[in-house]
Amino acid sequence: MFGSRIREWGPLDWCVAVLIVLALVAGGIYGGSKLLRRCDNGLSEIDGECIGVTTKSFEADDDIGSLLDAIAKENDRVASESGTPYVRVALMTAFTSGDRSAMTSDMIRRALAGSLAALEEANDGAGGPQVQLMLAPIGQQLDQWKPVIAKLDTLADDKDHPLVGVTGIPSSQTSTREALAELTARKLPTVGPVINASSMNFDYFFKTSPDDKEFANALRHYLDTYPQGKKNGLLLLDRHTGDVYSRDLMRTLKARFGKDYDLTASPSLFTGSSGSDEGEPGIFFDAVGKICNQGTDTVFFAGRDQDLPGFIDALSDEGSCTHGKPLRILKTGIGLEPTLTRPEVKRDLRKANATIVDAASFDPRWEKPGSADRPAGVDDFLDRFNEVRNKHTLGEKPLADGYAASYYDGLRLLTEAMKRTFADLNKGQDSEQLPTRQELYTTLSQSTVNSSGMLQGATGTYGFAGQDTNDRWSACKPVPVVEFPETRHDKKLPLYRTYDDGGCSRAAR
Repeated sequence: MFGSRIREWGPLDWCVAVLIVLALVAGGIYGGSKLLRRCDNGLSEIDGECIGVTTKSFEADDDIGSLLDAIAKENDRVASESGTPYVRVALMTAFTSGDRSAMTSDMIRRALAGSLAALEEANDGAGGPQVQLMLAPIGQQLDQWKPVIAKLDTLADDKDHPLVGVTGIPSSQTSTREALAELTARKLPTVGPVINASSMNFDYFFKTSPDDKEFANALRHYLDTYPQGKKNGLLLLDRHTGDVYSRDLMRTLKARFGKDYDLTASPSLFTGSSGSDEGEPGIFFDAVGKICNQGTDTVFFAGRDQDLPGFIDALSDEGSCTHGKPLRILKTGIGLEPTLTRPEVKRDLRKANATIVDAASFDPRWEKPGSADRPAGVDDFLDRFNEVRNKHTLGEKPLADGYAASYYDGLRLLTEAMKRTFADLNKGQDSEQLPTRQELYTTLSQSTVNSSGMLQGATGTYGFAGQDTNDRWSACKPVPVVEFPETRHDKKLPLYRTYDDGGCSRAAR
């Protein structure tokens, strides 16, 4: 072998070598450029994620790239129109996901789709300044908010294009509670489209979703209308100590149903998939054992939707189970997450003789014209949303979990309030004055119940009762109760509305 001659390269060999070198160089240039652009335009890399505030697209979850590009394109269009006044609103949320992240990739994608629909609607409408939507990623655990809020505070002082408000804040947990305290300290009006924990109350924080107490009232309304079984209850609780949502919901469920459904005993605990606590998620041996041995007929679920299919699967696998059949699994949430209505989950529910009963902010049936209790604002939302859906891949049942509709409403609340403020400021004026964050806060703090200021949103027609009333939770907001699989009843369930003392008139439709 060592005595063999080395073959000289021919023309073909040299061509192949040159092509390989060119490919490697091109790949290096492309990769280096991508790396350099990964967290630029106002963003910095922190713990492997882009954190900061920007009007541009950036590297995030793969399936939201086209949505980020569309928002960036709209932002560029607004900035390029010479002489047209514009303000800024920030979308402060997670743009990346992981195994234990606060939001799933689908939640992020649908939240962006709803926000894009609201942004395009705001900028197409007559009256008032145009809007740039600042993208403000705070990390998949929602804990990198400090540099972001500092930047938002600076942008709010911009005289030419002030930032007037913030929306997003997708989860009730310790880190977002701290972030909201800081946003209030800096007097930045903030809207929570999907916050439900009743303790998330701050002076500058307005919630367009129902709180856990109002969800529980809607469930009580349902149980009183459709009584069933011996009221043998079990409370199933996510054990994460930093999950404000689950803890608040547990306290509310015990207060509302503890006596009637015997929820005074210790709850059955599980480790949820969202959060950073150690422990193996998705283990439900204790819950299934108690349900089967104690004849439970009503489960009160205080956890995140993404963990419920695992519980239903574990329940269906227990062949000798003698729970109080049929079994109701009561939950609260923004909508009915698509993973809860897949064929395998429906099969498991049938096998376990169980039904999910969900007090929600959005009813997936509202997508269909003529459905019961359908809000007046749904058609306008669907017109915009369907344009977005035709251009972007949004996954299965993109309206079902209510995130698109809720984020649409959250941004619309800010843009509509901004336009009203702009109109009031410029009555009889020759020059145009842009609203500030404090002026927008003043508008949001006014009572709009049963007035022209009520928001005709995708999740209903509702308003706010003014100042500190109801801790800035929306009033007259519909709370539909959705069953899966759907059950036939001999009478219709009247629609429950939040904080309705009898004053929610026909205007709230």
